[in-house]
Amino acid sequence: MASPRIVLFGYWRSSCSHRVRIALGLKGLDYETSPVNLVSGEQLADAYAERSPNRLVPCLVYDGVPYVESVAIVELLDERHPEPPLFPKNSHGRARVRALVETINATIQPLQNRRVIQRVSPDPAEQAKWATYFVSRGMEAFEAMLEASAHEGVVGPYAYGASPTAGDVVLVPEVVWAQRAGIDVTALPRTWAAFQAAMQLEAFQRAAPEKQPDAPR
Repeated sequence: MASPRIVLFGYWRSSCSHRVRIALGLKGLDYETSPVNLVSGEQLADAYAERSPNRLVPCLVYDGVPYVESVAIVELLDERHPEPPLFPKNSHGRARVRALVETINATIQPLQNRRVIQRVSPDPAEQAKWATYFVSRGMEAFEAMLEASAHEGVVGPYAYGASPTAGDVVLVPEVVWAQRAGIDVTALPRTWAAFQAAMQLEAFQRAAPEKQPDAPR
């Protein structure tokens, strides 16, 4: 079977783009990078909207077909390239991992999004206060969910078990954001341990924002 041609439209510091880079790396998939500068507003251009109607990143073009929304893209990659799996085989485990994913994807990340905090206030200090409030509480919930899984007998070192899952795919970019915002993630021992375990893997290392071609040098 011929390898698919994959192009990732994203931004180096975008948490959602970061997720997709990790998933591509875990699947061992080669891809091209097409940077979209969010600061200069390239995502708002009509030409980009033809690929991504929501005018957001990431957008993954897989064999000529565009896909948007990072979690949907991660699930697409997992379905088309099942090994290694990013979700457990059993329904209970899949539900637990999906809950971890949505705790970050739906509860945390939207409230730290650049578009959102700019609507909250033009004052950077107020923006930071808003974002860190919601990120801190969301991360505390994530920690509690890892604790609950441990009580169910799920052994790490990753967010859910002995191999990385979609939970780690979304966790690492969120921890990177939290560190940049000055949030002490080391105070959440299970979350911090899962982050450290993931960062030992090449797929997570290569996906780091500072290693992307559009990152400032």
